[in-house]
Amino acid sequence: MLFPILLLSAAGFTVLTTEFVIVGLLPAIARDLGVTVSQAGLLVTLFAFTVAALGPFLTAYCARFERKRLFVTILLLFAVANVIAALAPNIVVMGIARLIPALELPVFWALASETAVDIVGPDHAGRAIAKIGFGIVCATVFGIPVGTLIGDALGWRAAFWIIAAVALAKALLLTLFLPASPARGEERTLRSQFAILRNPLMQGHVLLSIIVFCGMFTAYTYLADILERLAGFDGALVGWCLMAFGAVGLLGNSLGGRLVDHHPLIASMLFSAFMVGGLVAVVPSIHSTFGLALALAVWGVTQAAMFLVSQVRLIKAAPQAPAFAASLNIAGANLGIGLGAIVGGRVIDTLGLGQLGFAAAGFMLLGIALAWLMMRPRLAVHA
Repeated sequence: MLFPILLLSAAGFTVLTTEFVIVGLLPAIARDLGVTVSQAGLLVTLFAFTVAALGPFLTAYCARFERKRLFVTILLLFAVANVIAALAPNIVVMGIARLIPALELPVFWALASETAVDIVGPDHAGRAIAKIGFGIVCATVFGIPVGTLIGDALGWRAAFWIIAAVALAKALLLTLFLPASPARGEERTLRSQFAILRNPLMQGHVLLSIIVFCGMFTAYTYLADILERLAGFDGALVGWCLMAFGAVGLLGNSLGGRLVDHHPLIASMLFSAFMVGGLVAVVPSIHSTFGLALALAVWGVTQAAMFLVSQVRLIKAAPQAPAFAASLNIAGANLGIGLGAIVGGRVIDTLGLGQLGFAAAGFMLLGIALAWLMMRPRLAVHA
């Protein structure tokens, strides 16, 4: 039963590359479309806020459909969206190109996670989602940096053309090899799924996702800009740095999958604490090859782990509605991503690029405090 999970992981690579490839292309897109980097960063916010606002509703509705047909349709829509992005003449059309996949991403990620857990059982949810999450890590290892390198060599539009072609190829693979599976959504009404939000602990879990992702993307949205402007790297070297950043995330994905099955909140606190160290060390070590590499490695490992830990944390908190719980994490995470892009842009405009790591670390510390509060004896039984 491993092959279907690997197929979904491969599809997830394309889905997440579409969302995050823009991080490495922001400086080039801003120059070509005649806007500032912080204004181009609002494309990240648009994508993220769309996911946050509509993701749970779309996931709850689409849970009724047969999975294979749904996943193939999503990949085809991603291909269309990337074609529009490649042809975008201005920031408005680029925004439309970002809006289309934002409607589909939460549905794919939540239902793919649920499908993986169905295959292996809830006791091994962390390891199953780690396999799906391998596609996310590969998107950061290969998708985002290769997109940056392609953008530097052939122009940023070429990166979106290639992603569109890859999305079509993945749709074909799913059509040929993914087994059909029955939908389960008709067993759960929209009302019954939304009822899990009445639980204060569940509200805390969603808030925790918002905070930690806000912290991560306050800095990560502008990582390419940090490496260009503060470290003085050219586009090609930025691409290789982003690849290394993602590569160390393979370790984070593995560690996160193992630790989260033991205690999700402790795993969140542990990885957040190490991330604080990485975030605050980046700028002070910007001119030290070893110091910068170490800071980025710590940041990369913990960031990859937090993607997985947050997803499993919500699924384990609501086993009666795992897909909807996963969609709540995706919504909270993307709300945090959008807020982080805004906060990061404001920090750049008011305090300077060098203060991003400290601003991001502040959010991570707030997340640690919230996770600790959620572990108080009255609530720990549900965590």
